[in-house]
Amino acid sequence: MNDQVKKWVKQIKDYWLKGKKPLNKTWNRWTSTGLAKGVRITSGVIWNLGIILFIILITGGVFVGSVGAGYFASLVDQEPLLEEKDMRASIFSYEETSEVYFADNVYLGKLRTDLDRRETKLDAVSPYVLDAVYATEDEYFTVHDGIVPKAIIRGLLQDVTNSDNQTGGSTLTQQIIKNQILTNEVSYERKAKEILLAMRIEKFMDKDEILEAYLNIIPYGRNASGNPIAGIETAAEGIFNVKAKDLNLPQAAFIAGIPQAPFAHTPFTNKGKMKDKAGLKPGIDRMLTVLYRMKETGYITETEYNSAIAYDIKKDFRKPEKLPQERYPFLTYELERQAKQIIAEMFAKKDNIDPNRLKEEKKLEEKYEILADRALRTNGYRIHSTIDKNLYDAHQKVKDEFKNFGPTIKVEKYNAETQANEWVDEPVQVGSVMMENSTGRVLSFIGGRDYHIEASNHATIRYRQNGSTMKPLVGYGPAIEYGVIGAGSPVVDIKLDNFHDNGKLWDPRNFNSNQELGVIPARQALATSQNLAAVRLYDTIKDRKPTSYLEKMNFSHVEENTHLKRSTVLGTVEVSVLENTNAYSTLANGGQYIESYMIEKIEDAEGKTLFQHQSEAVPVYTPQTSYIVTDMLRDVMSMGTGTKANSELKFRSDFAAKSGTTNDAHDVWFMGYNPSITLGVWLGYDTPTNLNRSNGTYGLPAGRVNTLWARIMNSSYDVNPELIDPNIEFKVPKGVVTRSFCAISGLSPSNECSNAGLVTSDLFNENVFVPNKPDDSFVSSSYVMIKEKRYRALPTTPSEFLVQGGVGVNKEFINRMLGAFGGDASKLFPQNSSFANRVVSEDTFEADGAAPSTVNATLTGNTLTWSDSASNDVVGYRVFRRSSGGNTLLASIKEASNNSYQVNGPGEYYVVAVDITGNQSSVSNMAKIETPTPDPTPEPKPDPKPDPKPDPKPDPKPDPKPDPKPDPKPDPKPDPKPDPKPDPKPDPKPDPKPDPTPPPGNGKD
Repeated sequence: MNDQVKKWVKQIKDYWLKGKKPLNKTWNRWTSTGLAKGVRITSGVIWNLGIILFIILITGGVFVGSVGAGYFASLVDQEPLLEEKDMRASIFSYEETSEVYFADNVYLGKLRTDLDRRETKLDAVSPYVLDAVYATEDEYFTVHDGIVPKAIIRGLLQDVTNSDNQTGGSTLTQQIIKNQILTNEVSYERKAKEILLAMRIEKFMDKDEILEAYLNIIPYGRNASGNPIAGIETAAEGIFNVKAKDLNLPQAAFIAGIPQAPFAHTPFTNKGKMKDKAGLKPGIDRMLTVLYRMKETGYITETEYNSAIAYDIKKDFRKPEKLPQERYPFLTYELERQAKQIIAEMFAKKDNIDPNRLKEEKKLEEKYEILADRALRTNGYRIHSTIDKNLYDAHQKVKDEFKNFGPTIKVEKYNAETQANEWVDEPVQVGSVMMENSTGRVLSFIGGRDYHIEASNHATIRYRQNGSTMKPLVGYGPAIEYGVIGAGSPVVDIKLDNFHDNGKLWDPRNFNSNQELGVIPARQALATSQNLAAVRLYDTIKDRKPTSYLEKMNFSHVEENTHLKRSTVLGTVEVSVLENTNAYSTLANGGQYIESYMIEKIEDAEGKTLFQHQSEAVPVYTPQTSYIVTDMLRDVMSMGTGTKANSELKFRSDFAAKSGTTNDAHDVWFMGYNPSITLGVWLGYDTPTNLNRSNGTYGLPAGRVNTLWARIMNSSYDVNPELIDPNIEFKVPKGVVTRSFCAISGLSPSNECSNAGLVTSDLFNENVFVPNKPDDSFVSSSYVMIKEKRYRALPTTPSEFLVQGGVGVNKEFINRMLGAFGGDASKLFPQNSSFANRVVSEDTFEADGAAPSTVNATLTGNTLTWSDSASNDVVGYRVFRRSSGGNTLLASIKEASNNSYQVNGPGEYYVVAVDITGNQSSVSNMAKIETPTPDPTPEPKPDPKPDPKPDPKPDPKPDPKPDPKPDPKPDPKPDPKPDPKPDPKPDPKPDPKPDPTPPPGNGKD
């Protein structure tokens, strides 16, 4: 050791003292002293100790290194060696947010998710962002192999010493591993795995791939809606409302600084509100730090730096805005719901499972719904809908401005949070759907009054009875299809005769509960929505299972025995507005059912089409039936229950329509269509309640839905008149013909029918039914009226009470028309019927054989009136005048006329009742008009004379006598007459003819 030291000392001496004699002498003197000798000895000892320490350190280092390596190996021992493709798949499987679009690629927004993200490419990112990331997050990114050892050691020492200054040691590569393959767990094991995988991934991914992945996965706080976001594109749009490629230097620096503390540096709260000044300061301070590092590392100049730090970044922050589910809640959630169903079926097919099983097996359905929901939140689908934004906005505006929905009521509901019942407000709700007939595309809908009051979509997933809008679908449509009726064939609108259904009395009524129109055309019965006619017609076809037509149109609540329930035709099946609208669109589409849809296509994040809707037409009704029903429903708009809607339209189109009202007015509907589109509207309370409240303020429920339908249609016309009014009409298909028939029987006209003036014509489907069988329903008849009903006259019926020239119908006709339900045959042709003055419905009236009850007569002035006889077989009344010479018949008054007669002059009058057999009641009380007594003649007064002159007065003359007063003459006595016989009555005046057009609203419309 001393030799080595001597050698070093000699080398130092030679170097410093060579050629310098004075210094050599000084050096020699110093080295020869005792002090120098002590230094040489001490240095030798230190050197030896240093060698020993060095050996110990080297040995300890090797030992620690070996232990560290062993520990590192133990940490990663269980980590599987991932293949390149697996690592790539994990790294590039970003959780990207799915987006939804209106029709024609009009952007709507993102679906609900825990994290908003949209993938972008590196060449679509501003260079400022890349430089900011290099300067701030990974200065040596372009040269390292996934890790920076000194940064790892620094981070390790900081962690061991619990330093307050934690600078971190992760490269961009490591951060990708942590976010995409591993977890955020804080542990040495995770860190070791991170280091190993980072070095491995650098072997098969280039730097651009790694940087692009980093920019797409890193979290960036919140957007202006308050949603958590990740990825540079989502951050640029969500914070500054610009594309990532358009970020300027201060914006890029601000975003690049966010990942260090995402929710502290983001400018928005979780409520979608801008933070206050104090809340914005951490993010702005971090931006200044990023800019400083960019300057220090040479990415920007001093000038750029000074300009950037003076920039007011706050003015660029995006204004807080509502999420799409807040702006369009019903639409967003409905598209999400339908997209989830489609994706679930896609996944099931991929697993070779019939999608129909999802509807039948609950657990299977739940499984694939969970998978679909997860995919919808993370796979970045692009969901393109059929909804026209302008139409949708216009319909919501009409709904928001409509003032006549009806009063809001209070209902008691259970609150799950308080676990108690409470009274809450419940408004009248609305649901509507507009769809394109030829494609099935849903163009717009109204889901409800207010999503925050009631979130259920009343257009698509709420089900209510559809009332009389069911009549064309399972009643008149199938009856025409089966060849039972034509458009104008007679149907019977008479109450059921004590009919029991399943042991219970069933007594359906028309909207006007006392109304019975008798025999009427099917066209009229449908237009005015007569319940009794629809029930009787349905009973003749129910065994053919007309509900099969509903099943073809995918009505979801039709069961195996639904067709057996006669109330089905009155709309007791629960349907959605979407289902009902789709059914009417089928009629508009020539009988071809094209299932409605809202999702046009679904693309993945790369733009590849995963799903494309394909429409398939399913024949339901023949074109002939569809046209005939449509033609009948045209009358609803012109003379039936849709006249109010028709009057409020601002344009004219070839519309057909049907209204509907359920029991107790719990629901009102209006379905209308033309060759292009169909619009269905429903109103009702969520808790079924009578809508017929406060009519003075809101109007009748049927009127309200008429008006709302018209206003929605008008607003649609304003948006797209070519679509809403295509300027074409429904075309008559081959096979639809017009044929003449007897109006009361529907059979081919006979001479008797022609002579009675009862021949009419209307549309038929010649492929299944035209009236060929000759009518044989008539017999000649005179009739009488009893209690406003017509009865065949008897041979003994007094002729003055007969209505001459009528025709009667035979018993076979009566039995055929009344069918299984029976009923009062006399009401087949009631007085308000269009056949009132021509047809008699019954053969005979069963009289009781007794004389009618006496009536009571009264005179008021010259008007003689009397009460009705209590007997039920009275056909009329005779009015007499009594005199000393006998009784004079003054008039015979039919029972159907008013009980009054104008008499002439003084006398005694009485009335008798006459029954159908000719029996006459006892005379009524006498009603008398006294003969007036003439006033006495007054005595004449002398003319006044002038005052006498002063001449001598003559002798006074006697006073003149008044003219004698004639004696009154007695009333002449009438010659005695035998008992009166009824004089032949002149031809009676025909009863007034009723308005042939029945008023609208007579059915459950």
